[in-house]
Amino acid sequence: MKSSEIRQKWLDFFASKQHKIEPSAPLVPYNDPSLLWINAGMAPLKPYFDGRIKPENPRIANAQKCIRTNDIENVGKTRRHHTFFEMLGNFSIGDYFKEEAITWSWEFLTDPKWLGLDPNRLSVTIHPEDEEAFRLWHEKIGLPKERIYKLEDNFWDIGEGPCGPCTEIFYDRGEAYGDLSDPECYPGGENERFLEVWNNVFSQFNHNKDGSYTPLPNKNIDTGAGLERFAAVLQNADSNFDTDLFQPIIQQTCAIAGVRYKEKEETDVALKVIADHIRAVTFAVGDGVLPGNEGRGYVIRRLLRRAVRYGKVIGIDEPFMYRLVKTVGDIMGVYYPEVVEKREFIERVIRTEEERFHETLGEGLHILARMIEKARAEGKDAISGEDAFRLYDTYGFPLDLTVDFAAESGMAVDQEGFEAAMEAQKTRARAARAEAGSMQAQGGPLADFAVKSEFVGYNELVTSANVIAIVQDDRMVDLAAAGKPAQFILDRTPFYAESGGQVSDLGTIRKDGALAAVKDVSKAPHGQHVMHVEITEGTFRVGDKVTAEVDRGLREDTIKNHTATHLLHKALKEVLGEHVNQAGSLVEPERLRFDFSHFGPLTAEELKDVERRVNEQVWLGTDLSIRHMPLSEAKAMGAMALFGEKYGDIVRVVGIGDYSLELCGGCHVRNTREIGLFKIVSESGIGSGVRRIEALTGRHAFRYMEEGLNVLAESAALLKTQPAELPRRIEGLLGEMRELAREKESLAARLSKREADSLTERVQSVDGINVLVARVEAGGMEALRNMADGIKAKLGSVALLLGSVHEGKVQLIAAVTPDLVERGYHAGQLIKRVAAVCGGGGGGRPDMAQAGGKDPGKLEEALQLGERILTAKETLD
Repeated sequence: MKSSEIRQKWLDFFASKQHKIEPSAPLVPYNDPSLLWINAGMAPLKPYFDGRIKPENPRIANAQKCIRTNDIENVGKTRRHHTFFEMLGNFSIGDYFKEEAITWSWEFLTDPKWLGLDPNRLSVTIHPEDEEAFRLWHEKIGLPKERIYKLEDNFWDIGEGPCGPCTEIFYDRGEAYGDLSDPECYPGGENERFLEVWNNVFSQFNHNKDGSYTPLPNKNIDTGAGLERFAAVLQNADSNFDTDLFQPIIQQTCAIAGVRYKEKEETDVALKVIADHIRAVTFAVGDGVLPGNEGRGYVIRRLLRRAVRYGKVIGIDEPFMYRLVKTVGDIMGVYYPEVVEKREFIERVIRTEEERFHETLGEGLHILARMIEKARAEGKDAISGEDAFRLYDTYGFPLDLTVDFAAESGMAVDQEGFEAAMEAQKTRARAARAEAGSMQAQGGPLADFAVKSEFVGYNELVTSANVIAIVQDDRMVDLAAAGKPAQFILDRTPFYAESGGQVSDLGTIRKDGALAAVKDVSKAPHGQHVMHVEITEGTFRVGDKVTAEVDRGLREDTIKNHTATHLLHKALKEVLGEHVNQAGSLVEPERLRFDFSHFGPLTAEELKDVERRVNEQVWLGTDLSIRHMPLSEAKAMGAMALFGEKYGDIVRVVGIGDYSLELCGGCHVRNTREIGLFKIVSESGIGSGVRRIEALTGRHAFRYMEEGLNVLAESAALLKTQPAELPRRIEGLLGEMRELAREKESLAARLSKREADSLTERVQSVDGINVLVARVEAGGMEALRNMADGIKAKLGSVALLLGSVHEGKVQLIAAVTPDLVERGYHAGQLIKRVAAVCGGGGGGRPDMAQAGGKDPGKLEEALQLGERILTAKETLD
């Protein structure tokens, strides 16, 4: 059975059990700082599991692309470790529980209509205290007791939030993969025979902040099953890498390298690493992640460089990974069309990174050579673990390459130190992830409040409404008075709740004798808008009739920025290319901020072009159209979707003439002319492959330009010219400054020569050798060097030490002519000893060295020491 068939059967099976089929979310988590990558099928569904959002359908199934890199060193060396994989999931959010989950898993695995696995080859594990799971497996399914294993590890818990016992299903691959006499050869043991193919997690407890466990208000099912493992079983493959998910990639790599699979272990490991990593990189780049030096970009860079290194193992010494992107698309494109649609862009990114790494590899070898030279000079016979790890971390050098290269030079590598540095980095990463937290505890006063509330704020900014719920002190109340913050839910509300980058509205809720200021608006688990208020007068009760009024000025400023954001998105695609995708946004009254994927900084001309295109759309005065339609129809029309956003079956489509079409639930102007003016104020990088533009519209843009014109006028007045003449006037001043600098340099050179001439009169002859030690006046290190060069040129043979004080700091220079270097004089060693007297340090070559010092009061003492050394009255030791 092909992998694409397995995936589709999974989705069809759970659709037949009334599950909503969720499309795979992007690999970059949306609105979840606790995760670097989507690493499990349930990860995009966390708000459903912890109760922040109530799903339309509590039964959900998906096929989710995932990335995990915690076991990267095992990839290629085992049958099943991957960085990129697909997790098949079925989920119940407070709906069905253990009986249905266990029954359906058995049906899907064993029914010939679905996977048709031999029931006699299946065993399960459960938590020892989960008697209900044992009863279901034994009495309902009919599994013999001896094939139900009780293991303490069968409890899923990641800290605060939902948790619970789990049951895992294992497939017996037969005697060829393990002997039952081996004590580890059992389901859940360390063996290759029993392959885990399914994990049902029964979320039935809250793990509370204090470490205690309490039953969940709503119990959940979280299932994970690996597509790669199913494929290995159903295709009777020795490993995941021998399935149709990997073999086309491996065979194409063999063709490029001129090698064969299954002939040599070292070659097979390289082929598997390359096949795994190209899948991860292709999908990550397709989701907007570009190689870089931090975060996700750093992970992608490491994977690419690791794969290129393994390419060298099989004889590939040129960029090749980009040639595998099409094959990944051929395998996966049916369900993940983005890897086909963005193929050209993905290939370009990968090829550019490969070419850069080939250059970096050479640079790394030079750095390693210097490390070896330095270690040898210090009398060491090994490269430190910290240096080896820095090569690995910065240049992608695997430890074995460093060891091999060092061995060629007769040096060892501190591999224990390397491992310690590696573990320290992993510990820091784990701590950073733990700090962000993973899930919230389930529950809250509004968890079960499902009374409808209508948002009317697209068309009304003032409305009459009834108070249908009040929350204060984290509980539902009937009355709230001034003095404590509260949350209101109205049956009708004009207040927009923050989402899609647009900030929430502010305003007031009032009735006779009572007034509340709306400070924020959020969404309740069932989707109602919750007004966070500060009551300034009187009291409010549930059932009160009130007037809700949005701050009109703030809303009008906000919608100008929101519509301008859509125009900016489109203009960036036109100027930079279709690879530009939104990676985040902020729309507030004073400004807009737009984050997008792109290789590098925009040029001044590109920024002008983008700004001009947006303003042209503003000045055209185009009406906006707002339509509701099925998601499939909107996509067919070419509507752009927000990065990582989830959409229902019916979506709201915002159109700006023929120019822009986006799925958006936010508030907008009626006509682009209302924006008035659009002005970009900054463009910067905020991460690997992610740029940020900040811009202003309307009165804020006008004020910004007015302030700029005022600065221009003030600057022109200071230079006694007109604003239009400023560039010419400044150029003239710069020319004058350059001429003065040249005159200064010429004067300094003449003064240095004159002082050098006078210094030659102070030269001592010691055993026929010219020695000069002197304190001089010099305008910096460059002047000192010029002085030393002049003296050497005049005398031909000399060992000298000059010192000066410049801007409160000691500056020293030592110089030795070549004939005296041969006789053992060493400027670098001399300067190191002398600088230490002044509280400084330095060094250099035998013929020339310089140093700095912190204590000008010690300069004379330092020069006296230098004189004693040069006249052999004191040794360097």
